Amino acid sequence: MPAKSKLGQNFLHDDAAIRRIVAALGDCAQSTVVEIGPGRGAVTRVLVPAAASVVAVELDPELVEHLRAEFPSGKVTVVHRDVLAFDFAASAAEAGHRLAVVGNLPYYITSPILLRLAESHAALDRAVLMMQREVADRVAAAPGSRDYGLLSVTVQMYGPVERLFTLPPEAFSPPPEVHSSVIRWRFAPRFAELGVEEASFLDMVRKVFAQKRKTLSNNLRAAGLESNTVATALDLAGIDAQARAEALSLVEFADLWKALRTTIHAPVAPHPAH
Repeated sequence: MPAKSKLGQNFLHDDAAIRRIVAALGDCAQSTVVEIGPGRGAVTRVLVPAAASVVAVELDPELVEHLRAEFPSGKVTVVHRDVLAFDFAASAAEAGHRLAVVGNLPYYITSPILLRLAESHAALDRAVLMMQREVADRVAAAPGSRDYGLLSVTVQMYGPVERLFTLPPEAFSPPPEVHSSVIRWRFAPRFAELGVEEASFLDMVRKVFAQKRKTLSNNLRAAGLESNTVATALDLAGIDAQARAEALSLVEFADLWKALRTTIHAPVAPHPAH
């Protein structure tokens, strides 16, 4: 069955890599594993004996038919759906526990899938995901590095990320033009621990990374905040006024969020009576 380039299909055929991916999930004998984009079933075949059950979410109708023929009943449920529309919460409720996730993510929708998993974090325990090496570099990047940005902060706020290994193009059929890396993401959101509110914190992070080469001050002012408010908040958070967003750790972003809230919501001093 030929790969469809419009669906970003590059099928993994390296047996050693497939075994490493499944092993990276850890013990899933009592777990339901959601597989994103099972394709021709190479990883699915190794998952079946390892997991309690497998939910294979596939968009390509021809591959859905192929998978249902190979896995007609029992442990594997093949779902014909775009993973961005898949209800992880409902699947976890049916399983009675948080899910493990595995997948070779199509390069053209990797970021939307990561954000969808982040949205569904309450239903998820861990994920082992393959993606373009450059995206994995961004996801796992540390503060101050060239690759550290909005995607790094967003993903890491939902739990720690580990780089596991990288595969060359020839591990796939057809071979892509890039290398691919596998990461493990454990879902343990940090919002409560850091004392921030999820939606408004992520909104602030989007604003300060809006123009990556600009300073925090410039990006916050461009987002509509008064210069005095920005200067006061940065001072309160102990952050250099010339710092860029890429220099800040998650803890420092939390400090900035709290300082902005304090500054914006500070009571206005009354004018002295004449």
